[in-house]
Amino acid sequence: MEQKILFEEKQYLGFNTYSISRRMVLAIFCFVAYYYTEDREKNADLLFLVGISILVISVLLLFVKYLHIKVIEGSVLISGMWSTRLVKIDLPSIEKADKTVYSNYHLNNPTFNVHVAKTIKFYAGGKDAIRLTDKDGLTYLIGTTKADEFLRVVTSLLNKN
Repeated sequence: MEQKILFEEKQYLGFNTYSISRRMVLAIFCFVAYYYTEDREKNADLLFLVGISILVISVLLLFVKYLHIKVIEGSVLISGMWSTRLVKIDLPSIEKADKTVYSNYHLNNPTFNVHVAKTIKFYAGGKDAIRLTDKDGLTYLIGTTKADEFLRVVTSLLNKN
């Protein structure tokens, strides 16, 4: 029997600010180098082709799902790209949930199930995050673009228990 989904968010790899910035700088470099090449030889054409390829890849990445967050009765389910495992966070083991800023930096790499100093991070985009702290002191930092709605659903489930 399928459980009712109380909250769902899909985050796509192409919307990450850091990735977009990096790809656009490379594409602009290719186009500028193409423009300033004196002889329009094969090398210059190759620079133009690489710049166009980077732009096409950037558009395709807008459709690649990187992170899928679901909240069902009793747990938070986080799945990643193709070969990643499903991460299940049991809500009865969570003591505290609060909204925070994911990072003070504007450019953040996408992360999935990265363990750093008793913190497990999940991030694809957005500036906000939900911090879930369990009874053992382990912290889950989940980057989200719908932080208020996510926190409201999680706190309502925590208050039921």
